[in-house]
Amino acid sequence: MIDPVEEFKKHTGEVVPLPTAVPGNTPIYQTASATGNRTLWVVFVIMLISSLAFYIMAFRVPVQKRLFHILTAFITTFATISYYAMAVGDGVGKNKITIKHTQKHFPDTYDVIYREVYWARYVDWSVTTPLLLLDLCFLAGVNGASILVAIVADIIMILTGLFAAFTVDESPKWGWYAMACIAYLVIIYQLAINGRQTAMQKDNKTATFFAAIGGFTLVLWTVYPIIWGIADGSRNINVDSEIIAYAVLDILAKPVFGFWLLFTHDAMSNSASIDGFWANGLGKEGTLRVGDDDEGA
Repeated sequence: MIDPVEEFKKHTGEVVPLPTAVPGNTPIYQTASATGNRTLWVVFVIMLISSLAFYIMAFRVPVQKRLFHILTAFITTFATISYYAMAVGDGVGKNKITIKHTQKHFPDTYDVIYREVYWARYVDWSVTTPLLLLDLCFLAGVNGASILVAIVADIIMILTGLFAAFTVDESPKWGWYAMACIAYLVIIYQLAINGRQTAMQKDNKTATFFAAIGGFTLVLWTVYPIIWGIADGSRNINVDSEIIAYAVLDILAKPVFGFWLLFTHDAMSNSASIDGFWANGLGKEGTLRVGDDDEGA
């Protein structure tokens, strides 16, 4: 194929002038608009109201039966704080991405993109998702070793997702993303295999309920990395769409999950009841006494 530029140089001996202006140097800012900000405030209010409702529900049952209520209330409480931080602009940073465009006869051009990354969302997930896992594991009766593995895998998943969101180069970014997906597979195994097997050993109501709410949670959690891949990952959707997508998922995974769990758990005649230190504190036996001397010493 004949290159017209080279042919022109060959016949005229002239040097082709370079462009006086290099395109692509104007930074591109991918930020939330008023729509995204309003969405954050709406979810903040939903999380706040849900938290208050969960605390009220907790005080309406004996302390022995408050385990799920307290865990669930903590989930939406941390989400309330997170969404407030994002709504007022305190939980957001900007990631600078530079995209190189190689030209044959002209200098390379670059697109510089500054995209908002809501790091408060990852702080929220690093606290709330382990609490949510505790809800499910306690419901199924999973052993302590499996619970620990699930929680550690969950924290790894969130942290690697955060690292990926702020990584500039594409290859390391998707390496972090792959680590997060592997950690998620560990969580799926602990819930779908170990959790289901343990729940099956309980009564039919508990086993059926765990299968339903556990499956609901896993479906939602599977959508999160998909949204990340097309938002922070490949930047194929704008920040407003990202906020709305995560908002819908967070509402389903936290308030909706919480009300479903608590209403169903409270309706069960064999709902979990915990005595001992949880309900009564430390008794006289085995407590540490400070300043008591033996008589006659």
